[in-house]
Amino acid sequence: MTTEPEERREQLYHLLGDLPDRHHPISVSTVSQEERESYLLEKLMLDLNGIETVPAYLARPKTPTERLPAILYNHAHGMEYELGKDELLLGRDALQNPPYVEELTRRGCCVLCIDTWAFGERQGRTESEIFKQMIWSGQVMWGMMVYDSLRAVDYLVSRPDVDPDRLGTLGMSMGSTMAWWVAALDPRIKVCVDMCCLTDYDALIQTRGLDEHGIYYYVPNLLKHFATHEINALIAPRAHLVLAGDCGSLTPPAGLDRIDAELKKAYAAAGAPDAWKLLRYDIGHFETAAMRAEILQFLERWFCKA
Repeated sequence: MTTEPEERREQLYHLLGDLPDRHHPISVSTVSQEERESYLLEKLMLDLNGIETVPAYLARPKTPTERLPAILYNHAHGMEYELGKDELLLGRDALQNPPYVEELTRRGCCVLCIDTWAFGERQGRTESEIFKQMIWSGQVMWGMMVYDSLRAVDYLVSRPDVDPDRLGTLGMSMGSTMAWWVAALDPRIKVCVDMCCLTDYDALIQTRGLDEHGIYYYVPNLLKHFATHEINALIAPRAHLVLAGDCGSLTPPAGLDRIDAELKKAYAAAGAPDAWKLLRYDIGHFETAAMRAEILQFLERWFCKA
């Protein structure tokens, strides 16, 4: 019998427009493999959706001794359309050093990052052009982005070097939003870490912050069915760390108050009150050294160790 969380996941998924077949066969082409100083890097071309090939990086430790925990790393937006998945390798101004590829592989994790629509090697059409064509066709740009990320999880679990019982997701800004949507929709994700973009929709409207997000972000009819905390409640009882700046326009403090109160109730009801953690800082839209330390400690507690 279908449980309520499964019904709500299905409802959320169906709000994402006309999506490709969820079981479209995934194919992969390896462009290159190289040995970096502290990890092995594969550059891949993935057929995830049957429409547009998805460039990706897969990084893993040099000497794995077992099937590895794997993290789907979600890149940010920041109007840096040329950066895309290279954020994993190079970092960005809003993130601490070293880049996350080094932090994660050093801790024994495999990490995958894809170029999402309009970014990296998928540039060519603008975000606005993609959104407009998709909406005319019954598709939703955010839905297509989320779909590719869910299929990227499917690809991860197909790899013989990945432990399918230890999957996580991580990101900042747009990557933060992707992390909590993917974790909400896919129970295979055991750990979710998101920075600087857990946005309460009603608070964003009240603070007149809608234009702070790109047009990609908006899902028709979403507010008729879901508040932000209701999406995130679908992650419970799995581990979820949120880090937010109280001075950031994308994370209005009153909205964070509401989300925290609701998620504390959801996690308590699920019997896992310590698996939900919201940390707030008197900063804007960037990662601090203290935040990086918290993230790595959280991953080591819940995820990286077998």
